[in-house]
Amino acid sequence: MTFHFPHAPAHDFADALNPTLRSEQKHTPCMLLVEDEPRLMANLHDFLSGRGFELTTASSGHAALRQLEQHSFDLVLLDLGLPDMGGHEVMDFIAEHKIATSVIVLSGHTGIDAPIGALKRGAYGYLRKPYSPEELLNTIRNALDKRQLEADNARITWQLQCSERLYRHLVDHSPDIIYTLDQEGRFTFINDRALKTLGFAQEELYGRHYTFLVHEEDLGKAEDAFGEHHALGHSRNIELRLKSRHRKEGRIFDHRLMTVSFATADGSLSAQEIQGTYVVARDITERRQAEDAISYHAQHDMLTRLPNRALFKERLRLAILDARHSQTQLAVLYVDLDRFKLVNDMLGHSKGDQLLQEVASRLKTALSPEDIVARMGSDEFILLLPRLQRPQDATDIAQKCMTSLQQAFSLNDEEIHMSASIGIAMYPLDGQSADELVRHADIAMEHVKTQGRNNHSFFDGSMSAATRLKVHQEKNLRRALELNQLEMYYQPQIDIVSGRIVGAEALMRWNHPEHGVLSAGVFLPAAEENGLILPLSDWMIEAVCRDILSVRASACEPLRLAMNLSPQYLDRVDFCQKLQQALARHDIAPGQIEVEITENIGIRDPQNAVEQLNRLRQLGVSVAIDDFGTGYSSLAYLHRLPIHTLKIDQSFVQEIQDGRHQFPVVTAIISIARGLGLKLIAEGVETGMQAQYLTEAGCHIMQGYYFHQPMPLRELIKLLPPVLVNVSAA
Repeated sequence: MTFHFPHAPAHDFADALNPTLRSEQKHTPCMLLVEDEPRLMANLHDFLSGRGFELTTASSGHAALRQLEQHSFDLVLLDLGLPDMGGHEVMDFIAEHKIATSVIVLSGHTGIDAPIGALKRGAYGYLRKPYSPEELLNTIRNALDKRQLEADNARITWQLQCSERLYRHLVDHSPDIIYTLDQEGRFTFINDRALKTLGFAQEELYGRHYTFLVHEEDLGKAEDAFGEHHALGHSRNIELRLKSRHRKEGRIFDHRLMTVSFATADGSLSAQEIQGTYVVARDITERRQAEDAISYHAQHDMLTRLPNRALFKERLRLAILDARHSQTQLAVLYVDLDRFKLVNDMLGHSKGDQLLQEVASRLKTALSPEDIVARMGSDEFILLLPRLQRPQDATDIAQKCMTSLQQAFSLNDEEIHMSASIGIAMYPLDGQSADELVRHADIAMEHVKTQGRNNHSFFDGSMSAATRLKVHQEKNLRRALELNQLEMYYQPQIDIVSGRIVGAEALMRWNHPEHGVLSAGVFLPAAEENGLILPLSDWMIEAVCRDILSVRASACEPLRLAMNLSPQYLDRVDFCQKLQQALARHDIAPGQIEVEITENIGIRDPQNAVEQLNRLRQLGVSVAIDDFGTGYSSLAYLHRLPIHTLKIDQSFVQEIQDGRHQFPVVTAIISIARGLGLKLIAEGVETGMQAQYLTEAGCHIMQGYYFHQPMPLRELIKLLPPVLVNVSAA
């Protein structure tokens, strides 16, 4: 039987598909035509060609099975009456192998069993031959539409499943604890992070009230935050401590709370929808601990764990406000350890730090709980005594602290005795502000130090005047350096045997416009305190080098000049370089310079002292130990230093008042110099008897008022013999 198909509407069947999905997938429907009658196959193929389908044909059941095994088809148009097997067997094959395709049966059977069998096997449609072209197209269109809907639903379901799995993965592997609460505040969801961070499993928390997880310290704060009513989607932040099975004190979390809505059972959103709270809790325990540590370090001294200057002043300001309100007094005690620098230099910084820790402990023990002790820096501490009724209370505490500090300190079997100088300033008598009270207590402490140390004193106005004078002197000394008011004087050193001048000690003088010529002892100690000793030493090196050139220009015999350098200056790593540059700049032989140092220089850092003096020796500059015998050096230490000269201190020379007696310290120093092969100079020689005793004891080079007072360079040059000219050589 021949079927005649009229021409179908000129539009692609694919237009019936969802255009959005079609544009996304760009898929052409693939169709397998299974028909054993060649003429029908040809008609069917011609009718469907050009309508947006990809067509494949099979004329037998086995041919259809091979195509189904090798290719994928969206739709199979299947004839039941095939020569080698029935169409039902083809459908059984499709079902058995779970081939994803839709089947439309085209059959000429008139009985009921054929369509029932086809539909039971999952056929989408059943068309009896002959069928109209429109009926075939509609059935194909509906089958493909249904297939597309199923594919879309499957894809959406798969996407939802993937999204859910992804969300679950992200939520469970989030570094934050994520949970939801119902209206009553009970847990309805919580991710796995709660177990990892806090030790609580999800099953333990579901249905429990959120307060089960909140640490007792933060319950009130949590109830305020969770109990607030906010508009949907509104978020707020709160920091809460949550319980932890791993830490007794719990862990700190930054909570972000958001009020959310959940659909009702029928899926609609209405005024009666269930309200809940979505929470993201980020663990900030380590960050908070780090911030607390940074804050603690910024406000405390790390060696003693006491409050530092900044924190003390803040607490002092609060105490002043309290005293003003309560009409009481308070005291500020500035404590400075006496001779700590010497102890620190002798025993080393490690023992010095240990001593400071012990001092801090004793000061805290001497105070009541409401009092405050802080470290101001180095060996200085400061005490705050609030709510005092009378100044005597401050005196009692100061005396208690001094008594405590005077007890011996044991540092690794080394017994150390200390004392302290304490200055006291009272509020409101001595100041109205924190800065003023601290400054006046400091001034009072400095006054105690000038009066002999190991005592305490209240501030009074005259102390401020003394401090202002010191500041004024420092200012004038700086101006003296700028205005060239400084000058080097020289005291000759005499060889007692020949009577010749063999050297001279350089001594700094200040030509003060109001007070005349001031000796170094008047202004250099202050320069040591305020740091001016460094620029003054730079100036002295330049001045001595210029004076050596002046001696050379006067045609006098070359003369070695000795200059004292401060330990502070010698501590600078570049001082040898500065001296070398000055010598090179003025073209001076290093042998014309001698550097005088005190024997205590090595106590500060023996190894560094040896290294610095070795640099001087390599430079060619000789080194003398000034005031020998008044310091703390041992013979073993002295033997290590690369020195050339020992100077007997004038305090030992002045004891020589009777030539008939022996002065063992002087003779011992002379013996030490001989034993070490060092040159020896006695200073402070003021009488002929002293000169005679020293000469007989073996010291032949001397300086002092018995020979010459310190003098300007021009007068020294007058004493020097001229350079002898070899006439015969000329």
